[in-house]
Amino acid sequence: MVKSTVKNLEELMEFPKEGIFSTVLAKGGISNHTLMCLKKGTEISEHTSTREAAVTVLKGKGTFVLNGKKIGMRPGVFIFMPKNAPHSLKANGDLAILLSLSGK
Repeated sequence: MVKSTVKNLEELMEFPKEGIFSTVLAKGGISNHTLMCLKKGTEISEHTSTREAAVTVLKGKGTFVLNGKKIGMRPGVFIFMPKNAPHSLKANGDLAILLSLSGK
């Protein structure tokens, strides 16, 4: 049985001097939820995932590329990705996102 979890995302946000800070918030049977904080200028090169994923922008600005299409990242933007979809991102400012993976 998966237990309930309550966390304050604002309090957990931590922007590193460079690169990425990430912390797993919760893991369920087929889901995983991670807070990621990227320093301005940090890039994650194109890759794919064998699981469906959703990204919710919590703070900051960036550029997300999904299947070759550029998406502006700003607070409140939600991006859903089917499994095996090529994607990348760049933090244009300090950027905080919630990454949710589901499926097996």
